[in-house]
Amino acid sequence: MFDKILLPIDLNHSESWETALPMAKRCAGGKGEIHLLGIVHDLGAAMVSSFLPDDFEKTAMKNLKAQVVEFASSNVPEATAHVAHGHVAETILRIADDLGADLIVMSSHPPNDFKTMLIGSNADKIVRHATIPVLVVR
Repeated sequence: MFDKILLPIDLNHSESWETALPMAKRCAGGKGEIHLLGIVHDLGAAMVSSFLPDDFEKTAMKNLKAQVVEFASSNVPEATAHVAHGHVAETILRIADDLGADLIVMSSHPPNDFKTMLIGSNADKIVRHATIPVLVVR
């Protein structure tokens, strides 16, 4: 069993947690902590951000935190909800390190588009760069 599990979730895509959440619970074994992570994606371009309201990121983080807390209370009340801002793979690795997590559980999907095949999936990047075990479920 694991003591501290990080479970990144995208509440807009239920496939990001439907199979991963039960697996995270099983890996926690009733004693380990589950940490849910919602991520506000980095838009990556100053030009794009210039069209957004000044408080866009702050508002997005606040709204996402409320959604992750609500999700946790409905699905895994013992979990701790976290939100962060950034590129998905890098943010997951950073938060796992910050928390001292000993396992990352996440969902993946088969490559189904040209971009995924060229750039690689977030799960692939996390598996290659993580210093702790990563359980990828489908």
